[in-house]
Amino acid sequence: MAKDKKQSEEASLSIDSSSKLEAIKNLIFGENIQQYDSEFDLLKKDIIAKRQELHDMIEETRDELHKSIDSLSTDLNIRITDLESKIDDRLENMDEDKTSRSMLGDALIELGEKIKA
Repeated sequence: MAKDKKQSEEASLSIDSSSKLEAIKNLIFGENIQQYDSEFDLLKKDIIAKRQELHDMIEETRDELHKSIDSLSTDLNIRITDLESKIDDRLENMDEDKTSRSMLGDALIELGEKIKA
């Protein structure tokens, strides 16, 4: 029992001294702490808003990139189809003219350079 009484007195003193320290801290720094807290809250809200704004910009950029890639892919497919059509036409003309291997090689090189460019 004596131990319990002593421990409760120590706890009581500890609580009293911590509450006294808290009261002194509030007297000395009370206004400043409240000001700091409000400034930190404003900064926190600003950071959250900026983070959301960046997230929105990233999503918008991602959507634009997807659209650009799709457009480029469509354009590339159209060009490849046109090239295939031109090759087929040239091959038909070459068959009719009984062209040489060198003419066929030149046509394929020209096609390769167009694809490369």
